[in-house]
Amino acid sequence: MEDTEIQHVYAGFWARLSAYFIDTAIIAFFMIACVTFAKDQLSGYFAAHPEMLKIIQDNTNATDIPSVSDYTSKLIYYYGMIFGFVFNWVYFAGFESSHLGATPGKWVLGIYVTDMEGKRVSFRRASGRYFGKIISGIILGIGYMMAGFTEKFQALHDMMAECLVWKK
Repeated sequence: MEDTEIQHVYAGFWARLSAYFIDTAIIAFFMIACVTFAKDQLSGYFAAHPEMLKIIQDNTNATDIPSVSDYTSKLIYYYGMIFGFVFNWVYFAGFESSHLGATPGKWVLGIYVTDMEGKRVSFRRASGRYFGKIISGIILGIGYMMAGFTEKFQALHDMMAECLVWKK
């Protein structure tokens, strides 16, 4: 009887980029739903309690009372930026450190993340990988493009976090 072991190879740049697009679509759908819900809730609250806008005006030295739409848009924007950043971090680090070792986008394409020994990554290491992506992007995306040119198809953030990305 033959031992049928699955052959694993490093995931290339294009497969990883495709997985990222899938994950971005999932995150965008979720964020749009959250923003829509929050805007509806805040608009309803401020419409029911117009005195809150007067209190805001008095405490901010504003010359006129902001409209409900203006104020809720500003709240959604600023808190949405913070929520979006935290949500992205937990999404990527959480899924990559899970038993799947992959975000939904990676999972669909048969891609997963491990440490250098092929073991599951911790949330801490996955977080380091996530924050390393900021550096990969800041340098004009060159950190991401490195995945197409290194021996183990590692991007800069993979090297920083000592991770490998595999394709089943």
